Amino acid sequence: MDWGTELWDARERRATLPERRRETEDQFEVLERHTQWGLDLLDRYVKFVKERTEVEQAYAKQLRSLVKKYMPKRPGKDDPESKFSQQQSFVQILQEVNDFAGQRELVAENLSVHVCLELAKYSQEMKQERKMHFQEGRRAQQQLESGFKQLENSKRKFERDCREAEKAAQTAERLDQDINATKADVEKAKQQAHLRSHMAEESKNEYAAQLQRFNRDQAHFYFSQMPQIFNKLQDMDERRATHLGAGYRLLSEAELQVVPIIAKCLEGMKVAADAVDAKNDSQVLIELHKSGFARPGDVEFEDFSQPMNRVPSDSSLGTPSDGRPELRGPGRSRAKRWPFSKRNKPCPPPLSPLGGPLPSALPNGPPSPRSGLDPLAILSEISKSVKPRLASFRSLRGSRGTVVTEDFSHLPPEQQRKRLQQQLEERNRELQKEIDQREALKKMKDVYEKTPQMGDPASLEPRITETLNNIERLKLEVQKLGWQKPRAGS
Repeated sequence: MDWGTELWDARERRATLPERRRETEDQFEVLERHTQWGLDLLDRYVKFVKERTEVEQAYAKQLRSLVKKYMPKRPGKDDPESKFSQQQSFVQILQEVNDFAGQRELVAENLSVHVCLELAKYSQEMKQERKMHFQEGRRAQQQLESGFKQLENSKRKFERDCREAEKAAQTAERLDQDINATKADVEKAKQQAHLRSHMAEESKNEYAAQLQRFNRDQAHFYFSQMPQIFNKLQDMDERRATHLGAGYRLLSEAELQVVPIIAKCLEGMKVAADAVDAKNDSQVLIELHKSGFARPGDVEFEDFSQPMNRVPSDSSLGTPSDGRPELRGPGRSRAKRWPFSKRNKPCPPPLSPLGGPLPSALPNGPPSPRSGLDPLAILSEISKSVKPRLASFRSLRGSRGTVVTEDFSHLPPEQQRKRLQQQLEERNRELQKEIDQREALKKMKDVYEKTPQMGDPASLEPRITETLNNIERLKLEVQKLGWQKPRAGS
């Protein structure tokens, strides 16, 4: 089934030449409208895919911006929140969303390259081919119309010459029968009639030849030339439709290509959701913030009903007249009783010569036998005995002005031990690395000594010396950390 034959009416009928020309014009217009509609549809699809690509790119860009906005700013090693499974799962979900955005960018790239560019280029080729076919058809139609005009001219000339010849023959016959006409007039009329008859015969032959040529050209036009042009247009339109269908298929294939990766992203999100462990997060919180401090004991009863002997003394600091230091329970320090409360803030206690607060009594029970020492010794003993209690309250209240020390003594005892253990393990790893490097350098030096062509052994001495120095330094640090760890929190 092709356009060259099926577009014409199969019924045999007598049609005039103008009617045939109108039918040809109608068929040309039908094919022209149809092929133009096909190319417009191709261009519309290219434009649709281009806008779809822009949507995908904008979507991927917004997803990446969203991931960047919610991704933790600090590295995971320095962020204590990264140890919680909830935070780890959230970061994993963000990473999966970022990968999902990458797949959307891949879809946009495939659509742009394999659909927009290729179909746009193919559309231009189709437009040029269509233009060429219609120019060829118009040119063949113009040639047929030119032959038809020549046929009409020869036909009118033949008709005119026939009338002139018939008129001349009638004139010669009338003069021949007229007795009053001269012989010269009769001869002249006969010659004129013979001439007109000869001209009519020539016009007849020319008209017959022109008619034969036109019929041959018309048969070639309708049975060969135009069907070929119509079939070329059909082939062009079918190829365009095939490429358009392939473009439709690429739209789905671009999506199917990323479906496995997107499925993995979604599966990763599901795994991240299942990885949330509330019990483990509770244990992580304990590990991160366990202080190692003992909980405070009971507040002692203060008996105000018994009279107290407060005799001032010039020779002792805060001791009664019998030489024993004044006994006060830990409950005297009301500011320490409510570590989480902001009410009843007392005035800061006076500072001792050692830089700490000066307590007003011994912390635990009755006076010790060493109470007869000098005041500075007593203050030193008191300062040492109350140090853990004060550190405990400071840890409960928190302090923004805490000075970070090398031995992590600014941390609670348990955290101090953990940090020291981490430092110890890190130094041991570095030490083992330096030892391995030293062994490797020694082996390389032995190879250089046995085979001088491979290198100069003396060139390795600076590196060996540097490695030995690093080993000694790391051993000292390991020894120091090993000494600090048992004393942490004491």
